[in-house]
Amino acid sequence: MCGIIGYNGFRDADIVILNGLKKLEYRGYDSAGIAIIDKKQQVYKEIGEIKNLEEKLPKIKGTIGIGHTRWATTGGVTKNNAHPHLSTSGKIAIVHNGIIENYVKLRENLEKKGFKFVSQTDSEIIANLIEDNYKGNLKDAVFSAIKKLEGYYAIVVTCEDEPDKIIGARLQSPLVIGVGDNENFLASDIPAFLKYTNRVIYLNEAEICVLTKKDVKVYNKDEKVVDKKENVIDWNIQDAEKSGFPHFMLKEIYDQPDTVNQVLRGRISEIHRNINFNENVENLLNSNISSIQIVACGTSYYAGLIGKYIIEKFTDTPVFVEFASEYRYFGLKHESSLVIAITQSGETLDTLAALREAKNSGCKTLVITNVVGSTATRISDAYILMQSGPEIGVAATKTFTSQIIVLLLIALKLGMIKNKISAVQLYEYIRYLREIPRTVRDVLNKNNEILDIAKQLKNAESVFFIGRGVNYPLSLEGALKLKEISYIHAEGFAAGELKHGPFALLTKSTPVVVIATKDATYDKILANIGEVKARGSQVIAIAEIDDTEIEKHADFVLRVPGGSGVLPSIPIIVVLQLLAYHVADLRKCSIDKPRNLAKSVTVE
Repeated sequence: MCGIIGYNGFRDADIVILNGLKKLEYRGYDSAGIAIIDKKQQVYKEIGEIKNLEEKLPKIKGTIGIGHTRWATTGGVTKNNAHPHLSTSGKIAIVHNGIIENYVKLRENLEKKGFKFVSQTDSEIIANLIEDNYKGNLKDAVFSAIKKLEGYYAIVVTCEDEPDKIIGARLQSPLVIGVGDNENFLASDIPAFLKYTNRVIYLNEAEICVLTKKDVKVYNKDEKVVDKKENVIDWNIQDAEKSGFPHFMLKEIYDQPDTVNQVLRGRISEIHRNINFNENVENLLNSNISSIQIVACGTSYYAGLIGKYIIEKFTDTPVFVEFASEYRYFGLKHESSLVIAITQSGETLDTLAALREAKNSGCKTLVITNVVGSTATRISDAYILMQSGPEIGVAATKTFTSQIIVLLLIALKLGMIKNKISAVQLYEYIRYLREIPRTVRDVLNKNNEILDIAKQLKNAESVFFIGRGVNYPLSLEGALKLKEISYIHAEGFAAGELKHGPFALLTKSTPVVVIATKDATYDKILANIGEVKARGSQVIAIAEIDDTEIEKHADFVLRVPGGSGVLPSIPIIVVLQLLAYHVADLRKCSIDKPRNLAKSVTVE
């Protein structure tokens, strides 16, 4: 989720690029760098936030350059790993957002030809690959280079031998052109250049563009010129930071097709029918684990509960889920156990304390987090990055779905290790994973339907959420989302438990949201709906598209794509997030910064 920018015009490029990077810092802030052509490539990089680069940057002449703010994935947070990266000759500079899956093989081949590498990133190979194909025409060299890349990317390139142009290329990573007067821009997101122009051209998949000061040319994958339409953006700067969404939370809900792809990139292989993690994680998962303990707080805890269902299903390994605040004092610690700590920030105090207790007791430790270099990544034996990009809204959305997918990948990997899953079965699961971004988009397209249902809930004093099996923790998360941003009292229950006490709270003014997927407990959940209806409560059901029975039982039905038997339905999560969002918006609540809450809890 790195941020990239390129500029070619009449202004001081360093000022334009720094301003743009500040607008892209939500995409990453592990390090930042800038490359300006002043006869030769002038490259400056610093670890940490953009202000660190700005403070140390000398005055640079030049009106063409590129910049980058990094969210580290391949390679740690070091100055050498920061972008821009130079080719061996120093003439070609690139910035990159994405993952190059075949970079090891490409690097080995380039090293045999005498090319030198100074970083551990997958991105640096792009600069040398372009140089290897350079025959005096930068556009042709970029075309030749990207044909050899496997993975996804947004790339911006400059060459000191052709100091009048910038090349951009994209595949499954965002890259947009800003069209100015005697100046042109390239960036990951419109806010980077909105201060200078509101005219944009969107690049489609596999297109590349050539920018001079005076014109823009776009080419398709067959190297044919494509006519592109200019679009005029009517956002102001404040809106643009949210990409036109009224709240960060809504933007982050809509980010989820992309963040799902980010989690999966480089980790699933249909060709080799395998799940791939880094060496430390692989060694940990192959270490004769007798049981698993998941420790977490809040939304991450509910992700852990979902993980329990998935891991036990695929591995027959017992899984215990505990609140981190309880585990640190009362949890059992066994040396043969794997403790998985889930923390979005990597800095949650209770989770860190639980992690240290587990380490001190000799347990193997694995962290699922969104922040490379965080304390949790330094404490644990190994870590897996969610790669979701910064999440600004306090209520977790895209990081929750990312945590669940990481847990599913762990379950599938362990299932293969323990011979509980065949290669054929894994292939089918991987195919399902590939479909998740599409199914999430299907739910997002139902936004207006969900808004209509939200109007039924906005005046409720209390709302119940119920489900069975993996839908039970989804109910807990749905209730949490509603209560934390709309301030409506909400509780999630295992549907079979209603009759053991919670029925006492049901009234005609207590809506009940029921998650009713067609699993082994479907008939039971229909019976539970009947019990709720008998108390006069309104029922809102979340059901699969092909369910023809549910409308006979529920007052309102929200449909999601079916076929979710492999894992908890990510589309259902998105429905619950949108439902909570719209209720809070209708009640005019402070959605991104709900009262009394913080994004990262660093006190006990």
